[in-house]
Amino acid sequence: MATTKQPKAARSTVQKAQSAARSKRTIAHLSPATKSALGRQGAAAASRKRTGSSSPKTRAELYELAKKRDLAGRSRMGREELARKLGVS
Repeated sequence: MATTKQPKAARSTVQKAQSAARSKRTIAHLSPATKSALGRQGAAAASRKRTGSSSPKTRAELYELAKKRDLAGRSRMGREELARKLGVS
């Protein structure tokens, strides 16, 4: 059972973290190439969601699929290698 101080402290910690995240605006400090790559990745995910495509395309999606299948060495693989090992086009 949590004491009365613990939930209050947790709320305070969460509020501080949210405030820090808002003030840092970390994406603003990324290189233009990284920003555009993130934009392309987001656009691809949104397009798949709109069209109802179920095949994962991004490295993150492929990595999650590899994790479910317990594929060895998945953390060191790039997007193309993950797709090839998983048999996804």
